[in-house]
Amino acid sequence: MPDYQFVDLRTDDLLATTIATQSRIGIDTEFIREKTFHAQLCLVQIATEDEIFCADPMGLDVRKSERDRELWRAITKPVWVVHSARQDLEVIYQTVNLMPTEIFDTQVAAALLGYQPQIGYGNLVKELFDVELAKTHTRANWSRRPLPEAYMEYAAEDVQYLLPACDALTERLDKLGRLDWAREDSNSLLEVSLYENDAAQAINRIKGAIYLRGSSRSAAASLAAWREQEAIKRDRPRQWIMRDAVLLEIAVNRPATKKRLSATPGLAARTAERAGDHLLSLLAAAESQGSDYVPPQKPDERQKAMLKNMQRQLADAAEELGLATELIAPKKDLSSALLGNRNLRIFRGWRRDYIGRHLLEMLEG
Repeated sequence: MPDYQFVDLRTDDLLATTIATQSRIGIDTEFIREKTFHAQLCLVQIATEDEIFCADPMGLDVRKSERDRELWRAITKPVWVVHSARQDLEVIYQTVNLMPTEIFDTQVAAALLGYQPQIGYGNLVKELFDVELAKTHTRANWSRRPLPEAYMEYAAEDVQYLLPACDALTERLDKLGRLDWAREDSNSLLEVSLYENDAAQAINRIKGAIYLRGSSRSAAASLAAWREQEAIKRDRPRQWIMRDAVLLEIAVNRPATKKRLSATPGLAARTAERAGDHLLSLLAAAESQGSDYVPPQKPDERQKAMLKNMQRQLADAAEELGLATELIAPKKDLSSALLGNRNLRIFRGWRRDYIGRHLLEMLEG
C-alpha cells in the first residue's frame, strides 16, 4: 500500500503550501450521489512527484470563505493528471465553480495508443507496470467520518500511478506524433457547458422524447424543465421527482383535471397533491402553444448508401491508425452529420485533419 498523508482541509494548510511548488499533480475524487441531485464531494486524493495526500474537503464552503476559495484556486493551478476525468471535473466544478486550466486524461491518452477506449485505471496500471491494484471499497460510503484506514489506502492507490502513467503514455504518444491529440481530447473536457444543468435542455435527457410532436413535445419539454428545477432545488435525483416513463405518459395524454392527473400510473400521490395545480397549468399552456419541433427523419435510400460509405471510410482510417472506430466518431455522429449537423468532434482538431475534412467533401460534394 502507498504511503500517504491525511489532510483536513478545514484546518490544515499543508496541501496548499505543497501544491504551490508543483507544475502538475495527479488527482482523483471520491463522492456519493445516490440520494442527491448534486454529488457530495467526500475525498480528494492528490499525488505530487514525491507525496500522496488524502484530503478531506467536507465542510469547506467557497461561497462564504475566502480561505476556502484560495485553497481551491491553488489546487486548480497545476496541470491535472486524471484518469477518466469527466466525473471528477463535474463534481469539483459543481462544488466549487472552478476548473483546472489544463488536464491530461490517462484514459484518453491510452485510447489514442490503441488500448480499449474506456480502459479502467486498474487495467491500465496492469498494462503499463504489471501491478495489480486492489478492487475493494468501490461501493464504500465515503461520507463516513472518521474514514477507515482501509478506505484511504484504497483511495491513495487511485493516484499512486497517475504521474508515472502520464510519463509512460506521453513518451509513446510523442513518438507516434499523437501527443497533441491527447492534449486536445483531454482539454475538451474542460468545457464548462458539459457540467451545467440547463433546464431548457432537460428534455434531451429523456429517451423517446425525440419522437414527440406538437403539444406532446411542448408538454414534455415543460415537464422536464420543471423536474430539473425541482431536482436541483430539493437536491434529489431526477427519477425521484418523476420517472421518465411517467413524465412521457403525462405529456402524451395531457390530463386536464387533477383527478385524471392523479390517476396516471406511477405518479406519486404526494407529487400530484403538492404540484398538481402547477403541472396542470404547464399542460394547459402546452396545449395552446404546441411546438414546431420536427422529429428527425429516417434516412432515405441515398442517405443510407452515403452512411455506409462514410462508415467504410471511417473504418479504414481507424484501421490505419490502429484505433477503435468509435474513438474517432461513433455511428450516431455520422448519422447526425448526414442530417446536417456540423458541430461534431469529427469536424474539429486532429479528427478533421485526418478524416473529417474528407467526410465533409463527401457530404457536400
